[in-house]
Amino acid sequence: MAQHGNGVLNRTSFHFQPHRNWINDPNAPMYYKGFYHMFYQHNNLSPRFSEIMIWGHSVSQDMVNWIQLEPAFVPTASFDRHSCWSGSATILPDGKPVILYTGLEEHEELDRRQVTVLAEPKDASDPLLREWVKPKNNPVMLPPHDVPHDCFRDPTTGWQGQDGIWRVIVGAKEINTERGMAVLYRSKDFVEWTKYPTPLLATQDTGMWECPDFFPVSITGKEGVETSVNNAGVKHVLKSSFGGHDCYVIGTYSSENEDFAADSEFTNTTADLRYDHGTFYASKAFFDSVKNRRINWGWVVETDSVEDDIAKGWSGLLSLPREMWLDTSGTRLIQWPIEEINYLRTNQVSLDNTHLAGCSILEISGITAAQADVEVTFDLPVLEGNPQVLDSDHVDDAVLFDRDSSVGCVYGPFGLLALATSDLSEQTAIFFKIIRRGNGYSVVMGSDENKSSLRDNARKSAHGTVLDIDPRHEKISLRCLIDHSIIESYGAGGRNVITSRVYPKLAIGEAAKLYVFNDGTRGVTISSLEAWSMRTAEVNLNAL
Repeated sequence: MAQHGNGVLNRTSFHFQPHRNWINDPNAPMYYKGFYHMFYQHNNLSPRFSEIMIWGHSVSQDMVNWIQLEPAFVPTASFDRHSCWSGSATILPDGKPVILYTGLEEHEELDRRQVTVLAEPKDASDPLLREWVKPKNNPVMLPPHDVPHDCFRDPTTGWQGQDGIWRVIVGAKEINTERGMAVLYRSKDFVEWTKYPTPLLATQDTGMWECPDFFPVSITGKEGVETSVNNAGVKHVLKSSFGGHDCYVIGTYSSENEDFAADSEFTNTTADLRYDHGTFYASKAFFDSVKNRRINWGWVVETDSVEDDIAKGWSGLLSLPREMWLDTSGTRLIQWPIEEINYLRTNQVSLDNTHLAGCSILEISGITAAQADVEVTFDLPVLEGNPQVLDSDHVDDAVLFDRDSSVGCVYGPFGLLALATSDLSEQTAIFFKIIRRGNGYSVVMGSDENKSSLRDNARKSAHGTVLDIDPRHEKISLRCLIDHSIIESYGAGGRNVITSRVYPKLAIGEAAKLYVFNDGTRGVTISSLEAWSMRTAEVNLNAL
């Protein structure tokens, strides 16, 4: 495979990506007869998005190491002549999987009309599900009259109500408006589908809802529940991808009257609940019946140039698989890398109760800093009132999320410098700031890419969010998984996540360094720090 510059060293070692060429949305993850399956939007001919997209297909027994199979779906009929776009899998009561996906139809009047296609395994006894068939009754759903023909896509996993009727939602946008919506369909047999008169949820000013998801989460505990479960012990999550982010609401769902009462609304602003505050989109979750957990993947796009992608021969990857459950507050989801990722850990180093003075930096040596897993917890002295510290309500987000600004800070910025050079000319800062807010304090979490590379052909952003914790009563924790050109950062035990794509020119391979830093004037304590080198997973290396 042709490589360019740092293309080899920027390629990840334990994230999912095809052997070469383009990947975007994860599709139809499922567990079936001993194997986890991941399908994905794929251009198998080029590292660029194509007008003709197919479904790549890989299988795994641990969601860490993957074997790439032949493509699952390619355009074969009029209903998907121009592409096989995103969709989801459903396991029927008899144990057979089926898939609904979006086909771009060859149509006499409407160019590339988006329709819903049903597919079934050719041989349900094959645990690898290598061949699929598309029944003659396709397509099974057409765009409604109030939806543009090119704004009707990405059907979800199906769920059954107590009446035994199947439901799915399809992402859409109302014609001649920016009203995004989840169009609800129902079926008695998963073959013939009828549109419900009203959307399951709709919101003005969001634009098209892509890659929706709808699933229950237990009110208590971390265990996931099967997608059709609906009782007093669960809430429901509706996720939609719009505006470059995966946003979600939590609410209560009744299948009797098809009512989803959300606890909040989509606003298309930073007030929306997000799966990730960085580079992460078009995610898809599934229920893992093996370990009773809800697991989610997202697409992480490249942020270097198209020319770089062509030269290195690949573009895009998936986030680590994340277990999801409802926070004890009931107001947000917690996300955490699945436990199988820990099996890649090796060469542990640790620190305990180490004082980190103001304006200081400490190198964490003894690990491969370009391919690492780091967990660190910070403790602060007693937070006293300080009227000279500016209230955060008077500080712009752009300033709060800027690592180089201490405006409004009581403590910090402090945190980790990942993929750094020894002279710090390259570094990605994952940091915290303690800010005053009203009569209390809040914790800002940021990931600042502005110094991540000396290259000038990569987009560099400063991502940030405010953690839902009180620093007077909780320690501040961070986990960073560093994999050459991606850093996934989990704050406060997974309450908030930020994913960054970075492309170091010098901080690559053994030249990459990891530091703990404190830019603030006040010292903080590293209560504990554990860091590991990460082994290289076998990800789709078998493909030709």
